[in-house]
Amino acid sequence: MLGGARSGKSDLSSKLASATDLPVVVVVTAEARDEEMTERIRRHRELRPAAWTTIEAPVEVARAVDELAPDAFVVVDCLSLWVSNAIEAELSDEQIVDEAREIASALAKREGPAVVVSNEVGLGIVPVNALARGYRDTLGRVNATFVGEDERAYFVVAGKALALEDVKLA
Repeated sequence: MLGGARSGKSDLSSKLASATDLPVVVVVTAEARDEEMTERIRRHRELRPAAWTTIEAPVEVARAVDELAPDAFVVVDCLSLWVSNAIEAELSDEQIVDEAREIASALAKREGPAVVVSNEVGLGIVPVNALARGYRDTLGRVNATFVGEDERAYFVVAGKALALEDVKLA
């Protein structure tokens, strides 16, 4: 589920998870570092059913995915914050993309379904500073890595999902 901030990605992911009879595990990457983020996290938690398991993994998403029950419905929310956290933890662009490849592959091989949420930040202007440009570029590569492993990918706008498809070359 790719889309802009507040586009409905998490809500659609939750609806998909709720439509199954499988146990649901949400792997979250956000950290409550200020009052606004604390409130945002609280709202997300409130919207999740009490029976769902939440695993907090700001940087260690790969480890969290490795420890999941094979039949659980997994929601990873979100890659955008994971990339930001990984950059802050001083992982290189290549390390982040390599780990993304490992996570995407592990999710694709699981018995149970998975939905991954990420922001699409490359649709706007070119950022003015190197850190922001690097973040945009790394997240773009991470998103492309995940979509390359997925059966389906969607671009979410105003709560509606548009299926992303490969171009058919003649």
